[in-house]
Amino acid sequence: MANGFFNVPTPINEPVKGYAPNSPERLELLKTLKELKQQQRDIPMHIGGKEIRTGKTQKITPPHDHQHVLGHFHAGDASHVGQAIEAALAARTYWAEMPWEHRAAIFLKAADLLAGPYRARLNAATMLGQSKNAFQAEIDAACELIDFFRFNVHFMQEIYRQQPESLPGMWNRLEHRPLEGFVFALTPFNFTSIAGNLPTSVAMMGNVVVWKPANTQIYSAQVLMELFKEAGVPDGVINLVYVDGPTAGDVIFSHPDFAGIHFTGSTGVFQNIWKTIGQNISNYKSYPRIVGETGGKDFILAHHSAHPRQVATAISRGAFEYQGQKCSAASRVYIPSNIWDEVKGYLQEDLKSFKMGDVEDFSNFINAVISETSFDKLAKYIDGAKADDSAEIIAGGNYDKSKGYFIEPTIIVTKNPQYITMCDELFGPVLTLYVYDSQEFEKTLDLVDGTSPYALTGAIFSQDRYAIDLASKRLVHAAGNFYINDKPTGAVVGQQPFGGARASGTNDKAGSMLNLLRWVSPRAIKETFVPPVDYRYPFLGVDNHEDLNVAKGGF
Repeated sequence: MANGFFNVPTPINEPVKGYAPNSPERLELLKTLKELKQQQRDIPMHIGGKEIRTGKTQKITPPHDHQHVLGHFHAGDASHVGQAIEAALAARTYWAEMPWEHRAAIFLKAADLLAGPYRARLNAATMLGQSKNAFQAEIDAACELIDFFRFNVHFMQEIYRQQPESLPGMWNRLEHRPLEGFVFALTPFNFTSIAGNLPTSVAMMGNVVVWKPANTQIYSAQVLMELFKEAGVPDGVINLVYVDGPTAGDVIFSHPDFAGIHFTGSTGVFQNIWKTIGQNISNYKSYPRIVGETGGKDFILAHHSAHPRQVATAISRGAFEYQGQKCSAASRVYIPSNIWDEVKGYLQEDLKSFKMGDVEDFSNFINAVISETSFDKLAKYIDGAKADDSAEIIAGGNYDKSKGYFIEPTIIVTKNPQYITMCDELFGPVLTLYVYDSQEFEKTLDLVDGTSPYALTGAIFSQDRYAIDLASKRLVHAAGNFYINDKPTGAVVGQQPFGGARASGTNDKAGSMLNLLRWVSPRAIKETFVPPVDYRYPFLGVDNHEDLNVAKGGF
């Protein structure tokens, strides 16, 4: 049995590869893309280490080429959710009792596998299945997930190291137990790293998981499951099912062993889940942990002292990378009147230079939105802006779904700071901008803070430190991740722990120790070396009579 005090390798953020023309990583990625496109994958569920095929298949197509079939996944039903729960609970005892250093080794191995032989494959699957360009796939599917594995192992060690003080004659210890039951991981389409982190951060702390990814992310989720298996995650610890949300919820949220949910998705779904858990609270063995990152209506606010070119670049990147389908993407912008003309010119120049198309053409900055549902929603908002006198489209405004779900990056300028696209979460390459009087910065701060129920990310651009200080104070609750002179996207594990409050979630900060603490239940242990043998405390002793008289001022 191991008896050392182990130190895990010091985590360092994974370097981002450049994918320059003729570079080794570019050639390998292009080769992998070609290989994946030439095959149609038959994608099973994974329950208790077994591949489950139901015969009820649904096709998977790239959003940028919806006529091409990448494969089919086997859809499950309520019975498969029940089987996944049973498999998880059956695996729980052995996994929870495994020494932590072995759990750490599994995920450190997963990081090295992903940094090496799995890198091109997971990036290619993300590009094809979720329509990400090579750079966006690299920073997401490869680098961020590698960072999650390595840094989470480090955070796990730090949690276990934190121990209470002990007085003479005793030894105080603190255990961080896995939760009693199973955890449900419900993951989104937009980040493969989130899909990988939500179940593994939970499992790393000794918990067992039922994982349901978004249907539009199943293609890369299958590669993740293969990665977990090769890294050594035991059968039943992470169980992958493909069912619709209500079906999964009916089974999971009525189960007495439900111990928590790790969620990223829409605010409406999360609020309904919270309500359901509350209604069923008396059925559970423990109070479930509810951890969620939901929507955002993220802002960029420029002060009259800001540099126009810097502001425009932050908007072009922050609003339109990955087609604006990031939880953190800039969606509403407030520009002072004195720099508006310059910012407008730079933005129109940038958007005119954007290339849009297939992910295999590395010169394309913009690809497709995730689905026809998303496409139709965004097209409706664009059409509404075209017909509204209080709004003007100054760039973009076109869309086409004949081959793929392509929405042209679009900038709407509105005279109404409460215009619908300044308020509604769109989740696409549609940005709304409001020009304010440059002398009304403080008034605009109130506007930024009060327009949206969300509070995920936001940015202030200014060369005036007093203005930055004022914005930081007045917008203290408006963004869980606040950026000064930078775009509101691109949080890095270990550097900017990610999460928001208000309607944006529970702010449990993925990529930090705070998140891992949600997946353990502490137990304090006190050991006394020489226990007392008399119940009497000293204060119970009888006073000496003479001393008592003296103490009373006796005679």
